[in-house]
Amino acid sequence: MENPIIIYEDNHVIVALKPQNMPSCDDESKDLSLLSALKQMIKERDNKPGNVYLGLVHRLDRPTGGVMVFAKTSKAAGRLSEQMKSGDFEKVYHTVLVGTLDKKSQTVTNYLKKNAITNMVYICPQTVEGAKKAELHYDVCEEKNGLSLVKVKLYTGRSHQIRVQMANLGYPVYGDMRYGGENAVKGNLALFATSLSFTHPVTKERLSFKVEPPKELSPWKLFDTSVTVVPSL
Repeated sequence: MENPIIIYEDNHVIVALKPQNMPSCDDESKDLSLLSALKQMIKERDNKPGNVYLGLVHRLDRPTGGVMVFAKTSKAAGRLSEQMKSGDFEKVYHTVLVGTLDKKSQTVTNYLKKNAITNMVYICPQTVEGAKKAELHYDVCEEKNGLSLVKVKLYTGRSHQIRVQMANLGYPVYGDMRYGGENAVKGNLALFATSLSFTHPVTKERLSFKVEPPKELSPWKLFDTSVTVVPSL
């Protein structure tokens, strides 16, 4: 395998691009994860003896590609994890949804619960035991051929959150056969983590990284995926 694509690296953090359909970390599939690939790359590149420390700060679902940050020290891992809890992490995704959304911009709040046996997430009342608040804001960037390019800012980081919340509105993510229901369209899951911002755990500098979805692939190639500013609608 080729080395992972590194976007930024210093002595404390490493920011990399996770390919779609690659696990963020090792799982029961035993497939090579981005975490293991980065450890292997660092070990070989820097001639490090023994195990390489690399802290997993957050995850992307396997079919979701995009930008991720890993911690190179336990101190950095702890501080970045605190940022995750406090909401200092800013995560933005772009997705292609099936349909033309009635509301072009809105904040969506639900309560989600995960079925550990089926690995399915579903919307439930707040009063259900184990229910977790899920909040996001979306803006429609472009519409074409019955599909919508949408920018999503996450305020919470729940498993399958974007897929479940948008499908609940009636506009599933393109390629999402798990949650798409009768509106599902087969294809590569069109969900990509395009922007990540956080405060450097040591220097305290605010860092922001942006990547584009694979614009040579469907359905991304239908749209101008370099859109970073939402047009007035």
